[in-house]
Amino acid sequence: MIRRTFVTTATLGAAGAACMQQSVSPATERPPIRMHAGAQRSPTNVEILQFLKRHGVNHCCGYPPHPGDRGYWLKEDLEKTRELCESHGVALDMVALPFLASSHIDREERGAIMLGQSPERDRDIEDIHKMIHGCAETGIPAFKYNMSILGVLRTEPTPGRGGSQYSTWRLDEARPDPVETRAGRVDADTAWERITYFLDRVIPVANEYKVRAACHPHDPGVPPDGYQGVSRVLGTPEGLYRFMSIQESPYHGFNLCLGTTAEMLQDPAREIHDVIRRIGGQKKIFNIHFRNIRGKRDSFQEVYPDEGDMNMVEVARTLWEVDYPYMLMPDHMPRHADDPKGRQGFAYGFGYINGILQSLQDGA
Repeated sequence: MIRRTFVTTATLGAAGAACMQQSVSPATERPPIRMHAGAQRSPTNVEILQFLKRHGVNHCCGYPPHPGDRGYWLKEDLEKTRELCESHGVALDMVALPFLASSHIDREERGAIMLGQSPERDRDIEDIHKMIHGCAETGIPAFKYNMSILGVLRTEPTPGRGGSQYSTWRLDEARPDPVETRAGRVDADTAWERITYFLDRVIPVANEYKVRAACHPHDPGVPPDGYQGVSRVLGTPEGLYRFMSIQESPYHGFNLCLGTTAEMLQDPAREIHDVIRRIGGQKKIFNIHFRNIRGKRDSFQEVYPDEGDMNMVEVARTLWEVDYPYMLMPDHMPRHADDPKGRQGFAYGFGYINGILQSLQDGA
């Protein structure tokens, strides 16, 4: 009797342990690593593609020929760009729109969307519809764009390692010149109205053709009362969350620059993971600018990825945790006089990303 009791207890214990293992393992195991190194280097030509391929980059965001006065790419433009990439073993995963770039509105030739000017903005939106259709016809799954009036704001660069120059923003040293842009005063409500007008007309077309639209956040965020008269509503995590809720669509999301996102935070090393989980958990990240900063909101330097405040290995782990499947690309790498085209810095960035991905893969 005692022996039968022991056998029954042992059997039940083993079964219970097996059940516990089955119930715990799926929750603790990470998905396969699907993210990969990528690049956005203009122009998309043989020289650039060979540069990417030499440094282990097999995916890119491309730049088809500028459409000029026509205003939009033809199907043939997109096909030629894709075929050129593929002939060098590089997949064209995304294209950058020929307008809605990260430029200052005073230098932007096609600023009607962000200026809220009709009928010009409706013409520009119609051109985007044509380019979305062209992407679908040529097998290009995504495009990236900005919704920016102020462009990329920086103060004077600061010195970095090995004689490098670090792009820097010190809000307390910034002097707006001019005091207001040609956009005049753009408060948060006005900015949201213009963004919503755009999304309500573009995302349904992205849905129809199943092409992802990836928006870059504002770089950097500014105080709530604005800078040069402009409130930057995509310069806080709360603004990003509101943006992605305007249209409920699997084709509406972000070109999430980790450096820009860190610039929104008081404690980037800790807070960046919560932002990635919030946005990535909803599958709203379509591209990653894998860059680091030293500092925090309103005061930072853009540094090499290994010397910033964020642990980029841990950041990559969090992206893996949310099953991010697209490109990790260097961006805004430090510059040096010996490297006028900036290629040394980007080559370093490509190797750094590939090294992290290989270490994660081997650890998996």
